[in-house]
Amino acid sequence: MADQENSVRITRAAKKRAAAAMAASDSLQLPPNKKRVALGELPNLSNVAATPAAVPGSGAQKQKFRPKKKEKVKAAVVAPDVGAKSDDPQMCGPYATDIYEYLHSMEMEPKRRPLHDYIEKVQKDVSHNMRGILVDWLVEVAEEYKLVSDTLYLTISYIDRFLSSKALNRQRLQLLGVSSMLIAAKYEEISPPHVEDFCYITDNTYTKEEVVKMEADILKSLNFEMGNPTIKTFLRRFTRIAQENYKTPNLQLEFLGYYLAELSLLDYGCVKFLPSMVAASVIFLSRFTLRPKMHPWCSSLQHHSGYKPSELKECVLIIHDLQLSRRGGSLVAVREKYKQHKFKCVATLSSPSVIPDSYFEDIKE
Repeated sequence: MADQENSVRITRAAKKRAAAAMAASDSLQLPPNKKRVALGELPNLSNVAATPAAVPGSGAQKQKFRPKKKEKVKAAVVAPDVGAKSDDPQMCGPYATDIYEYLHSMEMEPKRRPLHDYIEKVQKDVSHNMRGILVDWLVEVAEEYKLVSDTLYLTISYIDRFLSSKALNRQRLQLLGVSSMLIAAKYEEISPPHVEDFCYITDNTYTKEEVVKMEADILKSLNFEMGNPTIKTFLRRFTRIAQENYKTPNLQLEFLGYYLAELSLLDYGCVKFLPSMVAASVIFLSRFTLRPKMHPWCSSLQHHSGYKPSELKECVLIIHDLQLSRRGGSLVAVREKYKQHKFKCVATLSSPSVIPDSYFEDIKE
C-alpha cells in the first residue's frame, strides 16, 4: 500500500514538472519583431561604385593551382594537418586537400558562374547601384530571420546567376531577392522561413503566388544546380590556415574576415572574381588591418589557397576601398551589423589608406 502511495506521488510530481516546463516553453515563443520593408521604386542614380573594366587573367580565368611533386614534403612542413583538431569533416586533415581541390574545380564551372558583365550585356532596367541596394536590404532580412551566413551567400549567387541570363524589370528586383533567399533558406536552414514571411517582410508588395512563381523561374534558370561553393566555403579553410600558429583562435581576425566578405557582396565589381579569390583577398586584408607593418601573406596561405599576392591585388584593393567607404559608402547594413559587440565591433576597425606595393610581390615557397 505504501509503495502504491509513493508511486502516485511520484506520478503527480512528474506531471506537475511537465506542465511547468510546457508553460515556460510557451512563454518563450514570442512572435518575432519583424520589420516590413518595401524597397519601392529603385532610383536609377549614379553608381555607388565605379565598375572596373574586366581584366584579362582575373579570378574567373585563373587555373587551378597544382603544386609540384617535389614541394609536397615542404608543404607538409609549412602546414601539417591544418584541420586535424576540427570537428568539421571538410576541415579534417586527411581529406581537406582533396575536398578543396574539388571545390576549386567546381567554382570554375561555367554553369555555376555569373557573367562578369551581365548588367552591361543583359540588363536594361537594372543598374549595379540597384543591385547594391538590394543586397544591402537582404543583409537586413537575413539578420531579421536569423539566417546563417551561408544562406546569404547562396542568395546573392542565385541573384547574379539569374540576372546573367534573363533581363528583369526593376519593379521585380526585390521579388527576385526574396525568392532567391527562400530557395537558399530551404537549402541551408533547418527551419527556413515560410513564403508568407517573405511576403510580409516586403510589406506585402508581392503575393504568395508571385513569390512561388518567381521561385520556379529561378530554379529553372539555375537548372536546379543549387549547391555552390561560396566565399564562406573557402573562408572557413583560409581562416584556419591563417591562425595555424596561434595558441587560441583569434575571433577578431575571424569576424573581420566575415565583415569584409559580406562587404564584397555589395559591389558588382567583385562578381568577376572566383569565391576562393575573394576569400583569400579577405584574409590578406584582415591580416593587414590587424598588423599593418607585417606582411599579410605567407607561404602556407599561398600554398593552401593557390594564390600569390600579385594575383590578389585587384580584388584586395576593391575590398579595401569598401572597408574605407570609398566604395558603397551609402550602403550601411553590413557596417551596422558588424559594429555589434558580438562581432567584436570589427566594422569600427580601419586600415591604413594605402597598402604598400611590396606586399603584393610574390613569395618564394
